[in-house]
Amino acid sequence: MAFAFGPRRRARRLWDYWRSEKRTLRQGFVALLISSGGDLLAGLALASMSNRLALLPGLIVLIPAAIGMRGNIFGALGSRLGTGINSGLFSVSRRRGDFLQQNVFASTVLTLATSLFLGVIARIASAAFGLRSISVWDFLVISILGGVLGSIIVGTASVALAIASPRRGWDLDSVSAPLVTAIGDTCTLPALWAASYLTGLPYVTFTIAIVTGGFCLLMLIRGFLTDLPLARRIVRESLPVLFVAGVVDILAGTVVESRIERFIAFPALLVLIPPFLEDTGALGGILSARLSSKLHMGVIEPRRIPQPLALLDASLNFLFAVSVFTLVAISAQLISMATGKASPGIVDMLAVSLFAGFLATIISSAIAYWGAVAAYRFGWDPDNFGIPLVTSLMDLAGTLCLILGIVLIVGAGPHG
Repeated sequence: MAFAFGPRRRARRLWDYWRSEKRTLRQGFVALLISSGGDLLAGLALASMSNRLALLPGLIVLIPAAIGMRGNIFGALGSRLGTGINSGLFSVSRRRGDFLQQNVFASTVLTLATSLFLGVIARIASAAFGLRSISVWDFLVISILGGVLGSIIVGTASVALAIASPRRGWDLDSVSAPLVTAIGDTCTLPALWAASYLTGLPYVTFTIAIVTGGFCLLMLIRGFLTDLPLARRIVRESLPVLFVAGVVDILAGTVVESRIERFIAFPALLVLIPPFLEDTGALGGILSARLSSKLHMGVIEPRRIPQPLALLDASLNFLFAVSVFTLVAISAQLISMATGKASPGIVDMLAVSLFAGFLATIISSAIAYWGAVAAYRFGWDPDNFGIPLVTSLMDLAGTLCLILGIVLIVGAGPHG
């Protein structure tokens, strides 16, 4: 194999591979830049929700999971549609049972089922960690209505991207994950904010929670029993990993809550959270989608030790990481200066973002590869497992990497 040669030969092959993937790099950079811009708006939106967060204790526990679930569900949808395009299965028609229609139906069922689950688990987690929180009915109303409102926009954008990609020569595996996560962030937070105004209303909140929760259960049963084979498989394979992802995202929210004093000292770091976490997930999602397509097409084999082509694919993520995490730090600093929020300074912001970003990229690349390989070996569809697995685990791992960077750099610096 080529990787058996010396360092110069390996470096030459790496350079040649990057040159051959110029289109992928260009499209990926654009998608990630758009994603970072949207995520920075989400960070600003999160700061603007401070009053609602104060009035609704425990809501912060739900927010990372609600945001992450949009990326999990519709990032996986984009991955499946990308595989469908590459394998010739994708088409747009009104025929029942069409590849696209089955995917959309399955994503709708998953949205409703996970929204119901997150509302319940957020209340349980709040009680388990001794946090003051709103009632389970309030959580259900916010999770279900906010999740559905956000998903309508994200789902429509995901399908539109898939339809436009073949016509415009885009690589859907490279652009879908970052764009979907950015759209999910910017849409989900306002949707949750709007839904929060239906909480705390005597009888009204309880009634809405019962009606919407019952509808979610009915759709879940229909998804499990549908006669559409692809949709049934997607629902049955995706729900376990999405539920696990939801629990991990809830834990990420509790981690932020437990270290909230560091973010309060420098609110600029709060602006950094959404773009940082979503970009780490998006980078893992890009690699997961590319590896899934290659496994389906037999270009790479599901080996325990990555083949050279898989390692070359992973190397693209580190090129993306340099520009993305630099941009995120600089943009968060500029937004903080414009809005008068305290910051540890541009040098510390860059150091935190790059240190935590590269550490998170290493972790996300490992999760993306071995997650796709494990799913493939078990006979499951990696498209159903890869992106939810990567994005959810990276919400927690990315949070830990970011806090580690803050403790080591900001905490030890002159501002600490």
